[in-house]
Amino acid sequence: MDPLVERAKRGDREAMAELVRRNYDAVYRFCARRVGLEPAKDMAQETFLTACRSLRRYEGRSSFEVWLLGIAHNLCRRSLRSSAPVNVEAAWRTEPDTEESWIDRRVLVEALRGLSAEHLEAVLLHEVEGLTYEEAAQVLGVPTGTVKSRLHHAFARLRSSLQAQGVNR
Repeated sequence: MDPLVERAKRGDREAMAELVRRNYDAVYRFCARRVGLEPAKDMAQETFLTACRSLRRYEGRSSFEVWLLGIAHNLCRRSLRSSAPVNVEAAWRTEPDTEESWIDRRVLVEALRGLSAEHLEAVLLHEVEGLTYEEAAQVLGVPTGTVKSRLHHAFARLRSSLQAQGVNR
């Protein structure tokens, strides 16, 4: 386990402050992709408050960042239950379309809207956040095979949707 995490677990406030500094941007971006920019500030703060309260239970089975993203995921999911679903346009941040782009961003966003929440979350974790299958499974609290299955079905659905919109690649 990371020595900084060990120190924070023993109550070292400076160590916890450093963990927050190291991980805040990743947690904020993760939350912003799910709940929007403004609510993400509160959600990121709540993530770290929850982590501080739960730190003694962190066993190091996953990286500290993945553990934090799991907390953020659960908080965002709870928040979204009481409001609107994931904003796909905010979630799928891509570079502006260029003439060389083989797919228009609007077409992609429309195809992503057709995914179930579970499939969209798997795509976001793996393709946008860059998590491995195992890390995505830890964040979602599901087996690795479930993440692979969700991605397989999500990509099949995306292919079908994009072909229906005339994108042939």
